[in-house]
Amino acid sequence: MQLGMIGLGRMGDGMTERLRRHGHDVKTYDPNVEARTASSLAELKTQLDAPRAFWTMVPAGQVTEEVFQELLGLADEGDTIVDGGNSNFRDSQRRHREARERGLHFVDAGVSGGIFGLEVGFCLMVGGDEEPVRRLEPIFTALAPEGGYAHVGAPGAGHFVKMVHNGIEYGLMQAYAEGFEIMERSEFDLDLREIAGIWRHGSVVRSWLLELLHSAFEEHGGKLENVAPYVEDSGEGRWTVHEAIAENVPAPVIAASLFARFASRDETGFAARVAAALRNQFGGHAIKAAEKSETSPDSS
Repeated sequence: MQLGMIGLGRMGDGMTERLRRHGHDVKTYDPNVEARTASSLAELKTQLDAPRAFWTMVPAGQVTEEVFQELLGLADEGDTIVDGGNSNFRDSQRRHREARERGLHFVDAGVSGGIFGLEVGFCLMVGGDEEPVRRLEPIFTALAPEGGYAHVGAPGAGHFVKMVHNGIEYGLMQAYAEGFEIMERSEFDLDLREIAGIWRHGSVVRSWLLELLHSAFEEHGGKLENVAPYVEDSGEGRWTVHEAIAENVPAPVIAASLFARFASRDETGFAARVAAALRNQFGGHAIKAAEKSETSPDSS
C-alpha cells in the first residue's frame, strides 16, 4: 500500500522503515532531511496515486497546524490525512470537521513505541470514520505488533486515548522515581542497578519501564551522575489533568506526577534524574547534562 510520510524524526523514520520492511511503498518528505525525500509537500503529492494517504509525524502544535493547513490546500477529494503526533484531541476533532468540508478524510492515530518501535512494533490507538480507517488498516497492522492496534472510536478518540496513556505513564514513572530516591537516600549502600535488575524477574512491579531504568543505570551509572534532574513535559499530562477536572474524575496520582515535573526544574532530587533518564530511554528525549555542582558528593 502507498503512503506519504511527513516527518522523519525519532518516530517517523522508524515507522517508515518498518512499513517498507512489510512491503509498503512509502514516499517521504522532511525539510530537514535532504536525501531520500521529496522537496515539498506538493512534490510528495505527485509521487502518490489517488486516493492518497498522508501521514504527519511532526511536533504537536504550530508545526502540525501549518502542515495540516497546507495539506488541506493540496489534497484532492477522497484523500486522507493521518495525524500520528501527540496532538490535543480537541484540535483533532476540529481538523476532522475542516477536512470533511473539503471532501477529505482525517484520522487521528495515537502512537506509542518510541525509538524501539521499528523492531518491536508501535502501539496504535486510532480515531476516525470507519471507511478511511478500514482502508488504511494494512498500514496500521504493519506498524503494530500482534494485538497492538485498535480503532478506538470516533474522530478525536485516538488522540484522547493516547493522552490518557501518557498521563498514566507520568504516574508510573514518578512512582519508580520516588521509590528509587528513597533507596538512594537510605542508610544502606544499595546497588540500584542490581535492584532494578532483579525486579525485572518475578517481581509484581516488573515492567518495560523498569527494564529501561535498569538500562539507564547501566548507561549512566548507579547514581545517574551525568543526568540533570530536569524533567520536561510535552503537554499530554496537562491535558489529562484538565480533562479529569472537566469530567469530575479524581486523578491525584497523575496530577501529582505532573507537578513533580514542574518541581524538578527548580530542585536537584534523585527522583528527577530517574524520570529524566527514563524519558531518554523509551523515547530518545534529550536529557540535560548535569553540571559538576549537581553530582552527588560521593560520586567522584
